[in-house]
Amino acid sequence: MARADKATAVAELKSEFESSSAAVLTEYRGLTVAQLKQLRIALGGNAQFAVAKNTLTKIAAEQAGVTGLGELLTGPTAVAFVKGDVVEAAKGLRDFAKANPLLVIKGGFMEGKTLDAAEVTRLADLESREVLLAKLAGAMKAKQSAAAAMFAALPTQMAQLAEALRAKRDESGE
Repeated sequence: MARADKATAVAELKSEFESSSAAVLTEYRGLTVAQLKQLRIALGGNAQFAVAKNTLTKIAAEQAGVTGLGELLTGPTAVAFVKGDVVEAAKGLRDFAKANPLLVIKGGFMEGKTLDAAEVTRLADLESREVLLAKLAGAMKAKQSAAAAMFAALPTQMAQLAEALRAKRDESGE
């Protein structure tokens, strides 16, 4: 690779690291081009899967301020740059790795923190952002409904108490 090509590749990788919310490093040794195409489809629009040289990836990551990836950059490495929902991309990688054991998740980087393979898998076990937001909204609505029911019950109970006192007064003839 010529020096200018390497500089261009480093600049592109640096740009990807800076614009991504997370990056997941994988080993793809033994996967066919067709399988890599399936993986890119499985990741959807949330992530871009790119094969890159380890030395260029390391230089680009350091220039982008991403630290701690050096020990993960061994063997043939491909990087999934996640721009959308990290959980959805992690699920896509995990599910593809289950179906194709040749894809090995090495680790990654998210929000200034280096992740190992187990942490990426735990991310994949989370529910999507939309589901978590829906659960939060449902919990908030339930609390509001309970408060509304409590406030509505107070006047009802007062009216029932007043009616009971009136009925008792009528029975006693007062």
